Amino acid sequence: MNDTATIFALALASNHQPKQHLKNAFAQISDLGEVTFSKIYLIPCRDHIGEDYWNAACLLRSDLTLDAITTLLKKMELDSGRVRPSHHISLDIDLIAWGQDLNDMHFNPKKLPLALDVKIPLYDIWQHEMLLHPQHAFPQVSCQN
Repeated sequence: MNDTATIFALALASNHQPKQHLKNAFAQISDLGEVTFSKIYLIPCRDHIGEDYWNAACLLRSDLTLDAITTLLKKMELDSGRVRPSHHISLDIDLIAWGQDLNDMHFNPKKLPLALDVKIPLYDIWQHEMLLHPQHAFPQVSCQN
């Protein structure tokens, strides 16, 4: 990995076979560069129609371009069986921010304002002021095994 690698802040979610889909996503993202994953949180569906979500986040440092990472993330969603629109989400991966340094990241304007289910896991691994949130006690779950 070269010194000009980009850091990508990603938010991941699943409410349909979440253990399987997040485990697969973690493995695929790990192959793209240096990665740090948050804990996984069980957070209620925003619109209260679908099942609760398993939410996580990661910081990926990679030599991939912004266009390449965007294309790969959408392919991962599609390969997981993602159907739009639906309340049964096999895998949702959003690109939240990117940049060369965590102190100077460009936030994706399409994702602002950031939802609580994005802020909570991302704050585990990146203490940025945009990620500050009120304390909520959501259960943590595991993809292990």
